[in-house]
Amino acid sequence: MRKKTRLLHGAGSTDQASGALAVPIYQVSTFDQREKRPYQYSRAANPTRSALEARIAELEGGCRGFAFASGMAAITTVMMLLSPGDKVLMTADLYGGTYRLVSQVLKRFQIAVQFVDSSDSQAVAAALGPDIAMLYVETPANPLLSVTDLRAMAGLAQASGALLVVDNTFATPYWQNPLALGADLVLHSATKYIGGHSDVLAGLAVVRDESLGHRLHRLQASTGAVLGPQDSFLLLRGLKTLGVRMEAIEETTEILAGWLNQHPAVQRLYYPGLAVPTQRAVHDSQCGGYGGIISLELGDAARAQALARNCRYFTLADSLGAVESLVNLPASMSHGALPAELRARLGITDSLVRLSIGLEDVEDLREDLAQALGG
Repeated sequence: MRKKTRLLHGAGSTDQASGALAVPIYQVSTFDQREKRPYQYSRAANPTRSALEARIAELEGGCRGFAFASGMAAITTVMMLLSPGDKVLMTADLYGGTYRLVSQVLKRFQIAVQFVDSSDSQAVAAALGPDIAMLYVETPANPLLSVTDLRAMAGLAQASGALLVVDNTFATPYWQNPLALGADLVLHSATKYIGGHSDVLAGLAVVRDESLGHRLHRLQASTGAVLGPQDSFLLLRGLKTLGVRMEAIEETTEILAGWLNQHPAVQRLYYPGLAVPTQRAVHDSQCGGYGGIISLELGDAARAQALARNCRYFTLADSLGAVESLVNLPASMSHGALPAELRARLGITDSLVRLSIGLEDVEDLREDLAQALGG
């Protein structure tokens, strides 16, 4: 099956018990065990969640999928694969919530973290020694959309014995499949594009091999950070339209990025489709689309605030990847957890604006940005 067909007719697309085309919401905590059945207790497994997990595993080309109560619940559980004394090498251009987790929580459990510009494969090679247990990357990364060569990361991780974990939220499984490029585990904040409608909080993970899947399932069942059946149902519904949404969002984003790149108020634009040739070539080699995120450096914090507050169709909000267009000020919102000196070093300034493009008419969005930018 090709991608759009798989989204509709792949694993978990129908209810095995009834044949229903939409898997029902099995709103149940426990199951009758007088006869041998696959389900005992919903913390360990639930039929609605199982259908979602089968679907995401197939879409990402992995052997087993997991659905969590949030993206951060998924990331936290994956980090629990580590042991005290382990060290993690992470993308420097990183989501603020992930930074807060590793800098404020993991260090209490004697897990050390080192940050590196993962778009520079030589820098990763220099930092990736035998003491590194996990290499964790985002590509494209949040919010500066840096691109990491996943094939190169896989080779480096395998040579050093590190686990390669990839946050695939921005690209989605429709455009990019890190497991096929050598990653061991892929993560999604499914609140974003996979859910796509600003009505569900969820995280997903997929593993490449059964051994890792067994370990992750034991952690998930033990900690209980599972996705409920109603939210699982909403993600199953969202996946059905992921392909058409991503293609429509991509088409609009490409038009707006080209226009914004020429706007006199924009000092620098971040977007994979307009990245430097080396970064764009890497992205094109591993990802089928450029996504729906544009970040703008306006050079003036007051101008950034005005843009964020004066838009009519871009709602000032946390999150991204929705059918509605959203605007975010990373320094004070999504990446506010990063220390000011780190934000400055990375280029996450008070004048940086992140746009998440939705499904509105492209001309309405262009006119909205034009008036908010002052021309």
